[in-house]
Amino acid sequence: MSDKSPFVVTADWLQERLGQPGLSIVDASWYLPAQGRDARAEYDAAHIPGAVFFDQDVVVEPDSPLPHTLPRPQIFTQFASSMGISADDTIVVHDGPGFFSAPRVWWMFRVMGAKKVYVLEGGMDGWKREGRPATAEPTKIASSFFDAAFDAGRVASLDEMKKIVGGRTMQVADARPAGRFAGAEAEPRAGVRAGHMPGARNVLAVELSKEGRLLDLPQLRRRLEEAGIDLSAPVVTSCGSGVTAAVVTLALESLGHRDNKLYDGSWTEWGGRTDTPVETGPAQPKKA
Repeated sequence: MSDKSPFVVTADWLQERLGQPGLSIVDASWYLPAQGRDARAEYDAAHIPGAVFFDQDVVVEPDSPLPHTLPRPQIFTQFASSMGISADDTIVVHDGPGFFSAPRVWWMFRVMGAKKVYVLEGGMDGWKREGRPATAEPTKIASSFFDAAFDAGRVASLDEMKKIVGGRTMQVADARPAGRFAGAEAEPRAGVRAGHMPGARNVLAVELSKEGRLLDLPQLRRRLEEAGIDLSAPVVTSCGSGVTAAVVTLALESLGHRDNKLYDGSWTEWGGRTDTPVETGPAQPKKA
């Protein structure tokens, strides 16, 4: 049995399949302002042949006041279809560094019913570093229709999160940096309180991969358990705006954990309100 995630493919695997029918390559790069990178400009300058650009600031619910809100199935269908993607395709998602923003789009496609969705290890940074084929030529998009089959049970709403936190019915895995989780560092978005949900565990998204590659399964299991996550019990993942929470979701799914949800509003919604409880400091000690 492999100790690698079944949802990750290598650059060799992808390069061997470039141009094959039914393969969709999705550049899901998205960056924080502090990272100083322009995802769209990088895609336009050089992308994997056949790749389409998935703008995570555009493929959202248009009426939501929150960033990166998962769109309704009808809206997602329009965007995915316009990219030439079918729910039956083999979909390979990547970002720049490897496991930062790509897992969010991996999760979105899976929530919308696609079954064969993978993340490219090494990302575009590794692809370029290894001198693999890249082009600035616009990708020709063939006519397609994405038939969405939305799984609402994999998405947690604010009302549901209030019940989860109040009744401790699911574990909360918060992917934000430790300083923000503890409330020692201010949130990057104005008007959002610092701290975390009562009872939450801090599972740092950045520690689930190394040099653009997802940790192997024993390492993922160890990281999650060390953070206080019981892999035999339900988990809801969260972060700042729902992007890096999906890195934790990917780790859980890779380990065969299926009883999980992603809190789409994440800390921007929870910390931006006055009627939601907030704790500061490190996570509470795990009960024996």
